[in-house]
Amino acid sequence: MKNIFFYLILFSISSIFSQDITFVNSELHLENDAPFSEATIVNGIIYLSGEIGTLPNDKVVDGGIIPETIQALSNIKNKLERMGSSIDNVFKCTCMLSEIKDWPEMSKAYKTFFKEEKLPSRSAFAGSGLALNAKIEIECMATLKNKY
Repeated sequence: MKNIFFYLILFSISSIFSQDITFVNSELHLENDAPFSEATIVNGIIYLSGEIGTLPNDKVVDGGIIPETIQALSNIKNKLERMGSSIDNVFKCTCMLSEIKDWPEMSKAYKTFFKEEKLPSRSAFAGSGLALNAKIEIECMATLKNKY
């Protein structure tokens, strides 16, 4: 599946100059018939859709806000790497919490993913609920590693 995702990305990136927006979706994402793209690329910027702390079986990791934050950021890191970028290229994150009281613990776990000198700008807020009863959803923006 990683190879298919890689080829979808390569095809999408190769056409970046011929269209304004590149829509990025893995085969699995397309099979799941989700109502959104996993990411879009515009002018060398990757806009990742929100990620929750799901394992490969689509179940939210157990243990609360810290493990969910770590898993969500791991999912983001893996997607960015498959797209030719990295966590170091993230420049903006939006963290949506199911409960604002989780903000301090989420922030501690969040900081472990980024180099101190490369902390992205960030917004965080709480809502009334998230998909799959997750405690956190994180979306981010990153640059492509290589200019195409």
